[in-house]
Amino acid sequence: MSEKEEKPRKKSRREFLQDLGIVGVGTLLGGSAIFAGVNYDKKKKASDRMRVLTAENELLEIEKSDTTKVVKSQLQNLTYLQKQGRDGLAGRRFVMVIDLSKCRNARKCMAACNNAHHLNPDQHHINVLKMQETKETPAYYMPKPCQHCDNPPCVAVCPVDATFKRQDGIVLIDNERCIGCRFCIAACPYSARIFNWAEPIKSLEDEGQPYNVELNVPQRKGTVSKCLFSADRLREGKLPYCVSACPNGVYYFGDENEDTVTNGTTKETVRFKKLLEDNGGYTLMPELGTHPRVYYLPAKGKEYPFQEKDKLEAAEHLENS
Repeated sequence: MSEKEEKPRKKSRREFLQDLGIVGVGTLLGGSAIFAGVNYDKKKKASDRMRVLTAENELLEIEKSDTTKVVKSQLQNLTYLQKQGRDGLAGRRFVMVIDLSKCRNARKCMAACNNAHHLNPDQHHINVLKMQETKETPAYYMPKPCQHCDNPPCVAVCPVDATFKRQDGIVLIDNERCIGCRFCIAACPYSARIFNWAEPIKSLEDEGQPYNVELNVPQRKGTVSKCLFSADRLREGKLPYCVSACPNGVYYFGDENEDTVTNGTTKETVRFKKLLEDNGGYTLMPELGTHPRVYYLPAKGKEYPFQEKDKLEAAEHLENS
């Protein structure tokens, strides 16, 4: 036997990886599985079969073609409320404007939101933060809901299409599809999402009720929740819960296509673009390229001076609501 024949043939990098199995991340299987890898089978090509990890942490090997059938079936079996929620309101592009000069930390916006969406007391779709630019400048309050970005990172990372962007500008979560991976929470630069670690506060009352994706009720343990721009109220032609509940005229809400926004307290309707131009309106972290649909007016000429006691009064209000 020649020296050439005695040497074993070196495997190519491709053959070596095929023997080991390639691990990756993919999409949904039956509402409870994500791709965990691709298996090499001597009888089949590597692209024909794959491994999937179920919600029970069981590793299964399936035909790749089967996953397409499962996903299509799930999309076809969406309830009417889910389909309606995904369609949104045609011809609308909703925006919110928050006037920081008017906020006095009443937190009635938070209480109204928590009540509507059946959130536990320690959960918030909108939070009011104490802000201060420097030690020399006075502090002020800043309500912070989901920014409903036109380029939302949360949507891009969701492996099961549970979070999505509607044609009317609203970003929603379908907790019937959410698998609790929390990728969207990690991706959100505004920390606008919460996770249901515990049983929802009204789980017994809501049991058996049809799930409304625009209200995100019933809430479900092990899923993500966030501000919805009160999509259920908008479908009825009403202002969002937080906008209507604020006693100090902090919030404006309206349609960018119509160039109008309405103040929740005074009910005054003004031009959206003019309101921003006249008051130096801005968005949070524009350098990220997320293009939020929530705008802020600076806290200049504050109508209500900052007082620490306001925070204590607000906390008592939330406890009693």
